[in-house]
Amino acid sequence: MREKSMKKTGTTVIAALMLGLTAVATTFVPGTAAVAQEKKDAPKVSAKVGKPLQAAQKAINEKKWDEALKNLREVQAMTGKSPYEEYVMNELLGVTLVRTKDYKGAVEALEASYRSEYFDKSQTTTRLNALAQIYYQLKNYDKAIDYGNQLIKSGAADDDMYTLVGQAYYIKGDYKGSLQLFDNYVNGQIRRGQKPKEQSLQMIMSSCVKLEDDDCTTRALERLVAYYPKPEYWQNLIHTMFQARDNNDRNLLHVYRLASQVDALRRPEDYTEMAQLAIEQGSPGEAQRILEKGFAKNVFVEQRDKDRNQRLLEAAKRAAQADLATLDKTAEEAAASKTGDKDIGVGLAYLSYQQYDKAIEAFNRGLAKGGVRNEAEARLLLGIAQLEAGKKEDAMKTFESVKGDPKLERLASLWGLHARQA
Repeated sequence: MREKSMKKTGTTVIAALMLGLTAVATTFVPGTAAVAQEKKDAPKVSAKVGKPLQAAQKAINEKKWDEALKNLREVQAMTGKSPYEEYVMNELLGVTLVRTKDYKGAVEALEASYRSEYFDKSQTTTRLNALAQIYYQLKNYDKAIDYGNQLIKSGAADDDMYTLVGQAYYIKGDYKGSLQLFDNYVNGQIRRGQKPKEQSLQMIMSSCVKLEDDDCTTRALERLVAYYPKPEYWQNLIHTMFQARDNNDRNLLHVYRLASQVDALRRPEDYTEMAQLAIEQGSPGEAQRILEKGFAKNVFVEQRDKDRNQRLLEAAKRAAQADLATLDKTAEEAAASKTGDKDIGVGLAYLSYQQYDKAIEAFNRGLAKGGVRNEAEARLLLGIAQLEAGKKEDAMKTFESVKGDPKLERLASLWGLHARQA
């Protein structure tokens, strides 16, 4: 499983937060005697402090950051400043230090002004965003999480903040925290009818992998496949199915069928094993098709693999020719049978030879008779035949009807998912 890069660039972060901070900074217009006021009881800025503050703000507006910082350091060195003067100084200092990339100094100033009684509460969301993002840049992930979660709990967090907090949990090794946050975030999006972001689903999967939780990883992969059906996600999902300890040969062939359908077969041995299983289970036409597909895709590189699979292909062709010669007669005998098992076998044969209409007819006939030993498997095969025949809606309904065997139910669910994407 590949972990995607999870860090924003400093440029992107600072560009986003500076919009709000600069807007705050430019609301201060200190004169030489006092801040311009509309209310008589508003806090004052002394002439001594106001002069360098005014010069600093002018420099900020002109983007002369070194000059602004020089004036603000002058104010910082003054003693006896009022709480309001401290607040104004820290606001302007925070903006200036962000611009000069002194993030440690900036966050100290911005936190100080945020704690001030004079802080403009209407700017709370902007300030929490700034503090969370700067702390993330400083790799102080605990602080980034703290401020980010304040936004989340208030309902003011945007998508980027959810991502930042979830990534902060992940980077600091709190995979449970990362999983919980992204899982809640994605579930909320789904409830609102929104498509989850691919990165969020990747983070869920990566967290599951780090926690060594196989069930969690599988569920995460199924979601990735549901919303972003890329071959690599299908391959990873199919891999988890191949790894199941309780696979029997019949179920393993079913997994191979799905893997072939979604283009998730990559290794030469996958083609070989699928063909061998198909021959062993009386489906030589299927074996022939998968080997021909392997040769067409040039998956067999080593000469010994080419020779071995060529011999297997020739054997499959001979078996398929013999099977085809008697198939229609076998179908007549199956149709006359009182139970449906023979019809299901005939349906599988027709399916392997891509005679989908005949396969559908045989499967339906067998299911209608009853007495089928593995009805769940028969319905799964019927759904595959319907999908291959272009009867998508019928196939989806049939896949939903597969019940009684958890493994086949899961396979049917994935076939249904693939059908919806087809």
